[in-house]
Amino acid sequence: MGSDSPDSLDYAGDFNLNAIILQSHQGDGYDSASKKRVAGGVNILSLVTELNIYESIDKASVTGSLVVTDAQNLIGNLPIQGTERIMFKLSTPGTHKPEHIIDASELTGHPFYVYKISDRREIKSGTLLYIIHFGSREFMRNLRVKVSKAYSGKIDLIVRKILSDKDGLDTRKKIYFQPTRNSDKIVIPNLPPFQAVSLLTRRALPENSEASGYYFYETTKGYNFRSWESMCAHYGRIQRDPVQKFHYSKRNMTNDTITDNKNTEKMDTSDQRLFEQQSVESYRIVNNFHDTAANTALGTYGHRVITHNLFNKSYTTNDYHYHNQYARTVHTDFHQNESSDKKFVVVDTPVDFDQRGVSDYPESRVSLVPTTQFLHNEETGNYGVDVSQDGVLDGIRIAQRNQIIASTTIELTVKGQTYIQPGDVVLFDLRPVEKDGITAGRKPYDPQYSGRYIVCSIRHKVNAETYKMIMVIKKDSVREPFLKGEPVFQGEPLREHPEFETVGSRNRPPGRG
Repeated sequence: MGSDSPDSLDYAGDFNLNAIILQSHQGDGYDSASKKRVAGGVNILSLVTELNIYESIDKASVTGSLVVTDAQNLIGNLPIQGTERIMFKLSTPGTHKPEHIIDASELTGHPFYVYKISDRREIKSGTLLYIIHFGSREFMRNLRVKVSKAYSGKIDLIVRKILSDKDGLDTRKKIYFQPTRNSDKIVIPNLPPFQAVSLLTRRALPENSEASGYYFYETTKGYNFRSWESMCAHYGRIQRDPVQKFHYSKRNMTNDTITDNKNTEKMDTSDQRLFEQQSVESYRIVNNFHDTAANTALGTYGHRVITHNLFNKSYTTNDYHYHNQYARTVHTDFHQNESSDKKFVVVDTPVDFDQRGVSDYPESRVSLVPTTQFLHNEETGNYGVDVSQDGVLDGIRIAQRNQIIASTTIELTVKGQTYIQPGDVVLFDLRPVEKDGITAGRKPYDPQYSGRYIVCSIRHKVNAETYKMIMVIKKDSVREPFLKGEPVFQGEPLREHPEFETVGSRNRPPGRG
């Protein structure tokens, strides 16, 4: 499959995939030609119709599948029964760094583990079709072991201990982590490792940031324990460089020209390949930020957190206000060289006769959060910091997660590029739908949907001829701020007070009082 020249990109979407090794539980394979067992496994590349690899910031494991057309009865002769290993190395030609390659080889990478066979059927006499499902080693190990231990110290250190515990998850992969500013004591009560780490993501507070909450996920390059802010910027103040710039425009281009609003210019072969590599084949807006009803109910804009201190029998009330606290954390369209604190996804102008904006209703969502002190002989609360901060941090964590869930979400189909992974920044340049490709404000790009995005999930889809990626990208801000509206609600009330009328009064029979 793929390229004949591993070090040069022959065409957009070119790839290197020389073998897919299937190894039995005994460490060998079955050669159908000689009808003998072969050491190390058998290359099933010629039998594979499609290879899929799935990775996401919302998944703790990388998983995948192989669609197999089997005329050798490999499934019976090996046999395949759910304890095999899959080994391969997928790369974009010209990439050599380990972090730019999907390496599932035995020698330099981490093989995948088969866990299921599905959809088996005979498509014609002597030929079977079935799907082999596989996951990372940690995916299976998480199902087999539990964490039952007390930990203390920095949250990121506790997570690293759980992931590297030889009697637990025992990962051998690279772990990318963002240091936390808080420490805590915690007892993990017989939980699977992934669930234990998930518990800690809710308590983690990043260094150099006022944000709250982390993501824990696996990519084809290793494990990640980090905040949304760290995906947007380094240290909360240095803009991360995009790994790729994608563009989508009308399909009125020939093979050797690119048509923009002013001219048509010839491109040489290498420029044409780069242009095609960056081209979006199709896109679909999965979700957008204009559902203010859902965001209001979720507490994205306004949220009241009542914290009940079980130790001293007191309570505190903290209100989260989206617009007032927006600039306290970093967002997707952050840029250190320009003002980014007004790139709200919704304006803060009044929305009703009471002259309040969407963030001025803290009772949109009310949460009661229990907390206590001295649970482990420490005066701290749920986050390992001053207990009075629990309500504030809960409000920030819930609102930020909701902003991401309900954010602008776009699914892109692009040419495969193995160096892109979830958590990376990409640029997406979407041209306006106007006939001339220019907005009313004379801009050649969509000012809201274009800009910086975080890659949230990738499906790598490989067959004999093509390698594509179906990516889901998200942003929690806009490229350019909306024009600020009037400071007064513009609606005119029909009346100042409701009008009351007794039911049926208009149809009362004559003579009845």
